[in-house]
Amino acid sequence: MRPHRDDIDLLVTDFDGVLTDDRVLVFDDGHEAVRCSRSDGLGCDLLRAAGLEMVILSTEKNPVVTARAAKLRVGVIQGSSDKAAALRELVGERGLDLSRVMYVGNDVNDAGALSMVGWPVVPTDAHPDVAGLARFTTVSRGGEGVLRELASTLLRERTDDRRADTPGGSKGAG
Repeated sequence: MRPHRDDIDLLVTDFDGVLTDDRVLVFDDGHEAVRCSRSDGLGCDLLRAAGLEMVILSTEKNPVVTARAAKLRVGVIQGSSDKAAALRELVGERGLDLSRVMYVGNDVNDAGALSMVGWPVVPTDAHPDVAGLARFTTVSRGGEGVLRELASTLLRERTDDRRADTPGGSKGAG
């Protein structure tokens, strides 16, 4: 079963390896740059228009994370060495049910957060140690439009799922 917007109250995503391709360019002055997909910006716009709150949760405390979160107009929590604890606190502050939270992560430091939510999601190139924790795996690799793909998935009409499950039906038909 694919997730749908009606199933999710909060989308929390890791930064490196989800919104980036998990590589960093380090300049000789120590500044860093990462590669992100512009299509994730549209994905965030679509999800925001559908009333879904999004937060970036990163172990990094880096200006590039802050800048990207500002550009995407999403909340950000940085410098979190325990993502599961930070996520539990975030959800508790909002009075949400963890079963209605989607967490997107790609590596072993995301395992605790992935294990505690109702909708654990990983990009297709996630580390093998967390890939098995996913309820949904994107076709997109990290940094190649994971949030844009999730927007399409979450906002797709439920009737598309039913049509695909009927005899003679197929995904994408119609």
